[in-house]
Amino acid sequence: MYLQRLQQSGDFLGITRENEFTLAPEQFTLDNGTQVKVLDTGVIQFEPKNYGHKDFIFSSAVHGNETAPIEICDQLIRAIIAGTLELTHRVMFIFGNPKSINIGERFVDENLNRLFCGKHSVGEVTNPERERAKKLEEYVEGFFTAPGEGRYRAHYDLHTAIRDSKNEKFAVYPFLHGKPHKREQLQFLLSCGVQTVLLMAEPASTFSYFSSRHFGADAFTIELGKVRPFGENDMARFEKTKVTLANLISQNEVSYPPLRAQDVELFSVYRTINRHHEDFSFTFSDDVPNFTGFAKGELLGHDGGEEIRAEVEGEAIIFPNAKVALGQRALLTVIPTELSDEFI
Repeated sequence: MYLQRLQQSGDFLGITRENEFTLAPEQFTLDNGTQVKVLDTGVIQFEPKNYGHKDFIFSSAVHGNETAPIEICDQLIRAIIAGTLELTHRVMFIFGNPKSINIGERFVDENLNRLFCGKHSVGEVTNPERERAKKLEEYVEGFFTAPGEGRYRAHYDLHTAIRDSKNEKFAVYPFLHGKPHKREQLQFLLSCGVQTVLLMAEPASTFSYFSSRHFGADAFTIELGKVRPFGENDMARFEKTKVTLANLISQNEVSYPPLRAQDVELFSVYRTINRHHEDFSFTFSDDVPNFTGFAKGELLGHDGGEEIRAEVEGEAIIFPNAKVALGQRALLTVIPTELSDEFI
């Protein structure tokens, strides 16, 4: 039985890592009246006795080697169970891929963050990541819909990038299908220490897009630096993020400074480059940071016998990964954009 250990230590991360695939559901109530429900390994929700009108999901470990966000969520969970962080709103924490945490890899068989919005059930392939994506969709649906409609919903999926970035922290704003972007969400990101935001231009199969599209949640994939092993993260660099997340769930409303155009750097996606051939490579080195721009016509890589060149001046790279599976995204390119009246 893990229940007594969880109540005494709050070590849900440790319990999750010891139970990679399944964990029997349990529930208990904190002294302050908050109900705690463990739904599965890596999935825990907290519901204050008289909860407010907002529902939050904080997810991490969708890629198991992205450790800083895992440590942030671990600290918040421990504080809630210890009673030092008292909640106002409902919140669910998700450690997405426990086995990949234990092996220190991005994933085990398949990239979990490409398997949402039903992609887990496309084709005849079966593996633990596909099973996990299906379950996580069900847990998110249950959490967001149980209290009824008309409530505010947000899902912040916390990551770190494979490589360094010119902009250490940045966020990916899912495609909104014509709905307006929100200035308040940019203010939230700035409070987290995130000044760079990438506006997506098409649907995706990521976790944050799933919550945005299916439940109208304010959702982001938030990149908080570079992949590092446990114990090698300078957690002081993430203090703003942790404090802002804690404020969201413990305060009825959070106030932010006014948003100025010069405070935030916005990019829009110019194109997506998928890998189509085994013979695929980039011409730039592995240590070239995200958001590095290239001159028009400059060679970026090869896909089989086809050259990939920058099509516009300053076209910048994001998330280059030449080792993705055939047919998957190997690179995004982006161009700067402005804070416009499209943001409400």
